[in-house]
Amino acid sequence: MVAITEIQKIGIGVMGFGLFFLLFGVLLYFDSVLLAFGNILFLTGLMFIIGFRRTAHFFFQRHKFRGSFFFLGGVSLVLCRWPFIGMLVESYGFVLLFRSFFPMALGFVLSAVNIPFLNTFFSRSSSMV
Repeated sequence: MVAITEIQKIGIGVMGFGLFFLLFGVLLYFDSVLLAFGNILFLTGLMFIIGFRRTAHFFFQRHKFRGSFFFLGGVSLVLCRWPFIGMLVESYGFVLLFRSFFPMALGFVLSAVNIPFLNTFFSRSSSMV
């Protein structure tokens, strides 16, 4: 079992607040202050969880340069109070950065059918009779 340090626990909380502010900023018609605050908290939480060196290594790999450029460019556009365009650019960069992760996440979600409670829910809802 992997031990989680206190800094990582703080990072999870900070990242959670960042995601909350991002969602709340989108729900309030792309409020630039909430989106900027959410972006800063999300990136800070990521640095607390995996460390500064690993975060820098993740964003500045050669094959992830275009994704990092669009993601961090979108963050900077949001900070410059262009929230809608910034979130579009940031979303494109997010997809480019994590496109290798999406098949694994989809496989995990599809394996949720093997969970007993969800298995009965999905088998009942997909029935044609």
